[in-house]
Amino acid sequence: MEQISFQDGEQVMDWLALAQALRDGHTLPKAEIADTFLYRGKDTLLNRAAWIDGLGLAVKSATVFPDNPTQGRPMINGGVTLYSNDTGELDALIDFHLITKWKTAGDSLCAALRLARRDSRTILIVGAGTVGRSLRAAYGAGFPDAEFLVWNRSPDAAQRFAAEFDRTTACTDLETAVAQADIITSATMTTDPLIQGAWLQPGQHLDLIGAYRPDMREADDLALQRADIFVDSLDTTVDHIGELKIPIANGVISANDIVADYYAPDLFHRDSDDQITLFKNGGGAHLDLMTAAYVLNAYRKKHA
Repeated sequence: MEQISFQDGEQVMDWLALAQALRDGHTLPKAEIADTFLYRGKDTLLNRAAWIDGLGLAVKSATVFPDNPTQGRPMINGGVTLYSNDTGELDALIDFHLITKWKTAGDSLCAALRLARRDSRTILIVGAGTVGRSLRAAYGAGFPDAEFLVWNRSPDAAQRFAAEFDRTTACTDLETAVAQADIITSATMTTDPLIQGAWLQPGQHLDLIGAYRPDMREADDLALQRADIFVDSLDTTVDHIGELKIPIANGVISANDIVADYYAPDLFHRDSDDQITLFKNGGGAHLDLMTAAYVLNAYRKKHA
């Protein structure tokens, strides 16, 4: 049984290889998943379990306490356990933050490599937090010639973010930044949509990450109506996340308007340069399992 720390795991990770591992994982039998959500005000406990025949089993428990940063503590904590496909024995204990970082941004990169225009040169990151920094690294690997913009409610945070990376500029006008971007990737904690459909331009790819609760949304109704919608998993997004749950309940869109998830590879692609694509990153437990299996395999190869 391996115990893999964040530092040790970081040394074996590669964004493009992980994106391919996620794609390959969806060629295996469809995952059995079970998610439970418990809430106390704005605090959340997510328990996510997944079993993929041929890959293994994983259980991830995540706590999300939005007020923690004011006390100098991480907002998100938890643990990940990986079990053998053959025997059910414990294969690895892997640092929660390692799996979360790479799974979340890797999921978005996996989708963007199939849905965004390959000539995308301007990428806007909405939200200058921890996930935003992971997205900068992931998209930088997938689109190495791109220039980056970053927007945050607090302009000072955007300026600090931009100072950490080359080819990255802070911006203060979200509408103008959206109009300039080929790819918009958003990772915020908002419940009121920030991204307006009226701002979107033909050919853009919109990647929505932040909303994980039934009351959270990052894009408005018009954005969903103008775009062709894709998700990582129909099972973990449609009935659980406000980004889709709310507009479906209000009759703005229907579940049938979702083009595909990763388990329909023949449909999961861009059709034209003018198409607006929208991807909802739900980050289900099966993606934690695929990421954990990739981490373990990469770690064992290095230490063989």
